[in-house]
Amino acid sequence: MAVMEDKARIIQEFVPGKQVTLAHIMANAAPQLFPKIGLMDKDAGSVGVLTLTPGESAIIGGDIAAKAANVELAYVDRFSGSLLLVGQLADVEAAVHSVVETLADVLGFTPCAITRT
Repeated sequence: MAVMEDKARIIQEFVPGKQVTLAHIMANAAPQLFPKIGLMDKDAGSVGVLTLTPGESAIIGGDIAAKAANVELAYVDRFSGSLLLVGQLADVEAAVHSVVETLADVLGFTPCAITRT
């Protein structure tokens, strides 16, 4: 007879619908963060992190962000819905706000609160 061990099982699932599930701004991010997220040429600036569902909406969010402010699209993943923006604080704030507001007002997404550290 096999011995059963207690193991935690984590299941990740997305709720169907159009949602901004995370919108966070890191003002003047720690310099050691940049190489960890694949930005070897950066050592200062602010970072905006968004998670969107469905995942393909990260493409739309990236377009909105790039048109709204002078930010670098550091990462856009249409499978996970992750969007990572880098730039000066005012630009990152403008881009994140524009993405959340446009997705909510124009495309009917359910927004989340924009947070900041």
